[in-house]
Amino acid sequence: MDFFDNHAHLDDEKYNEDRESVIIKIKESGVSKMISAGYSLQGSIDGLELANKYDFIYTTSGISPNDIPQDEEELWIMLGKIRNIAKENKKVVAIGEIGLDYYWNKENKDLQKKAFIHQIKMANELDLPIVIHTREAVADTIEILKNNNVNNKGVFHCCPLNRELIKEALKLGFYISFAGPITFKNSKNAEEIVKMVPEERILLETDSPYLSPEPFRGKRNEPSNIKYIAQKIAGFRGISVEKVADITYRNAERIYKI
Repeated sequence: MDFFDNHAHLDDEKYNEDRESVIIKIKESGVSKMISAGYSLQGSIDGLELANKYDFIYTTSGISPNDIPQDEEELWIMLGKIRNIAKENKKVVAIGEIGLDYYWNKENKDLQKKAFIHQIKMANELDLPIVIHTREAVADTIEILKNNNVNNKGVFHCCPLNRELIKEALKLGFYISFAGPITFKNSKNAEEIVKMVPEERILLETDSPYLSPEPFRGKRNEPSNIKYIAQKIAGFRGISVEKVADITYRNAERIYKI
């Protein structure tokens, strides 16, 4: 049984002391492909370094809404560098994570929107899908996606458990990726939301080192914990963990063209 963790951050400083042993553990746990996702210029550089070092690791490049500089000119310089990274490296399989976040940042909404739209256009130019981060910005996220065609669609990463978001995202052709929060005891609508997503659009992720699933909530997360998310989805949908692993693996290969 092979798993595909389609979103983690192995470059995070939380792994600085034991990254090599974590990566060994990842492979031993059955994760045979994974994406160490970029979220900033430096994160995109570090993610690519990991992808080039390990055959089973891929990466994405982008500036997340939480990593946008306050100076707009600096942002455009960063995005130019992101474009070059994505254009010149085959192990970059998407532009992301990109999107909107009004939970942490309410003062720069216009700049977040500009960066989001610019990176959608970048993805279209480079023939890549996108990876979307959205938090407390559902309406604006959907509006931008409706008004700016995304040629290769993409993934709502660690998708909020919001019925309207799921409905609209599926209508627009996007994949839905679930992480640790669906295992939390206070995620009362997780089963309903997971069942809304068709088999051919569902993905698994850990978002490591964040959002550890039960029974490790509150501890550092690792891609080796992907099985706990798969087990939860299997229980919700009344299928085997092996089937969850198989369909999410094939879906990830399809959207990222791996």
